[in-house]
Amino acid sequence: MPLPTPTLRTTRLRLRPFDDADADDLFALHSSAHVLRYWDVPPWGERARAERFIAACRQMADEGTGARLVIDRASDGAFLGWCGLTRWSPDHRSAALGYCLHDAAWGRGYATEAARALLRWAFDTLDLNRVQAEADTRNAASARVLEKLGFLREGTLREDCIVNGEVSDSWVYGLIRREWRPSPEPVPAR
Repeated sequence: MPLPTPTLRTTRLRLRPFDDADADDLFALHSSAHVLRYWDVPPWGERARAERFIAACRQMADEGTGARLVIDRASDGAFLGWCGLTRWSPDHRSAALGYCLHDAAWGRGYATEAARALLRWAFDTLDLNRVQAEADTRNAASARVLEKLGFLREGTLREDCIVNGEVSDSWVYGLIRREWRPSPEPVPAR
């Protein structure tokens, strides 16, 4: 069953489906070693990776397994990054949350605001019961985003992946529908 990919709006952001014109911005984001320093894949070296990512986003929505949305700043349309739900299971009413933003957008509450809008859609429209997320244990900023959203740290995946040649652990977070506390306003930067 296809998953309808929404356009969501907050006070400061617009979350929308990817289109082909996003390839250059997406490549710039995922080719940054600084942005991807906690990811388990190396920075992209070719623009074609962005085109394949966008095609995979469409396929994921068509197959009904997830939705990844561009995060644009509402005031000027600037591409800030993306936020998405993957591994959507209607039978288990669960999905996994992920996000990636340009380092120039860090520390302004954009990740929290975008993820909150996506979670509202997930719980209200998709009727999810659980959303899971993972963060490299060295990525304190991502852990703070998840905790601000109400996620609870449920455990550690020891030596879960290799990041830049270094063995790394990941924290697993979970958010259950009955614990979800949507906020009507965006989270201000700290």
